[in-house]
Amino acid sequence: MRTPKDRADAVLVAQGLAETKDKAARLIMAGQVFLCTGANRTLVDKPGQPLPCSARLELRARERFVSRGGEKLQSALEHFALDMHGVVALDAGASTGGFTDCLLQAGAARVYAVDVGHGQLHWKLLQDSRVINMERVNLRLATPDLLPEFVDVLVVDCTFISLKQILPPCLPFVRPGGHML
Repeated sequence: MRTPKDRADAVLVAQGLAETKDKAARLIMAGQVFLCTGANRTLVDKPGQPLPCSARLELRARERFVSRGGEKLQSALEHFALDMHGVVALDAGASTGGFTDCLLQAGAARVYAVDVGHGQLHWKLLQDSRVINMERVNLRLATPDLLPEFVDVLVVDCTFISLKQILPPCLPFVRPGGHML
């Protein structure tokens, strides 16, 4: 009896090691995926490589955050030695939520994830009660009543707008002595 086979990227998704075939392919091409047989570990180097569906796959290192933005913010938090435990934060330009995820993993009590777009925030964050997802909100037009409380930390990663336009409407939300990154 033949062992059923599938593409390496599909096996990675089926085993829950990647969310989509596209992400699986990126992990494979980045040299992050290994086929484990007994004590041997063999690099899987082609997304279309046929593998047994029951193959034991391992990742070199799991991604810590839902997007690369989390890695950027983590570096800043470490560099400036900022403690995020218990803080309330505003993530301006949240998108997928890399900054939001980083803040939560660093101990933030609550994060307002604000973005002008919609349907972008990662499902993991949508399930987290500490995240207040605010879609279709243009912060350039923000009114003082947008948030029900002051925030301790403002993080901004807005690709399509200048900081000169986004910071002035956001500053009133930051508690005196708060941080901006």
